[in-house]
Amino acid sequence: MAVFRNGSNGVEVTRIQQRLAELGLFSASPDGVYGAQTEAAVRRFQQSQGLAVDGAVGPQTWALLFPGQEAGAPLVSGDVATRSLALTGSFETGHLAPECFAAVTGNFDGQGMSFGALQWNFGQGSLQPLLKRLLDEHPDVAEKVFGNRLDELRQAVLGGRDASMRFAASIQAPGGKNVAEPWRTLFHSLGLTPEFQAIERDGAAAYFDRAVRLCSAYGLWSERGRALMFDICVQNGSIADATAKLIQSGFAALSANLPPEEAEVERMRIVANRRAEAANPRFVEDVRTRKLCIAEGRGTVHGIAYDLEGQFGLGLRRVA
Repeated sequence: MAVFRNGSNGVEVTRIQQRLAELGLFSASPDGVYGAQTEAAVRRFQQSQGLAVDGAVGPQTWALLFPGQEAGAPLVSGDVATRSLALTGSFETGHLAPECFAAVTGNFDGQGMSFGALQWNFGQGSLQPLLKRLLDEHPDVAEKVFGNRLDELRQAVLGGRDASMRFAASIQAPGGKNVAEPWRTLFHSLGLTPEFQAIERDGAAAYFDRAVRLCSAYGLWSERGRALMFDICVQNGSIADATAKLIQSGFAALSANLPPEEAEVERMRIVANRRAEAANPRFVEDVRTRKLCIAEGRGTVHGIAYDLEGQFGLGLRRVA
């Protein structure tokens, strides 16, 4: 594999920075540029692992940072729905896959706690069904992850919203924005299991079904088109009639002689810009940046550099 060192850049450097940040070793925004801060963080990691300390990420350092993952491989595999969920989950949580599936936040928004790629929560009742399915279908996984604390979780999940909210209140860290230990680590461990990631994937299915219908309505045929419409369904809910008219007007102005892939990208750009402009004025540019990142296949969102093909295997391939 390639050796990443000071002066390197690209998708894999972003992965390294994100992983170091998750380990508490890197405090800057992951930008895909291997500079002095990244090198210093790698040195600290190597020292903690008993490796030769050279500040570069070669095969040994990579293997300890990313057990079982090859350099250059996408962060997530699976069908287009799974990869789209991983992308949108990364936007939603600020963590690249697979960590987005395990993101845990506290009661910062009054919803008790939020968990997973789409931040399902107790307050709105969206998290309980996912955890109930875990208890029903994968009791062995629940037992392995939560151990002697499983009964407490079971009572919270099955006891109704009030019980869930009381449980959430009892596990808050001081300040209420984070979940306290050991629950934070327990939920994080759960989110990294294949079984719960599959539950999250099914929990997002309604969004993806709507995304498929929107792709059909707007003539988008690519993997990135599906991902764009999925992200719209999650972040923005829908496309209103007035916005739809503006999108169709933009489509009509496109040259009929554009190659198919170029036309697909132009249509996605139009969707991205028109939907962003219909958002709350405070969030227009955030929505635009996020949507154009998908339309164009790369970009920086919330300080994280994205390459959809390299990180998520989402390209301009046609989807049936």
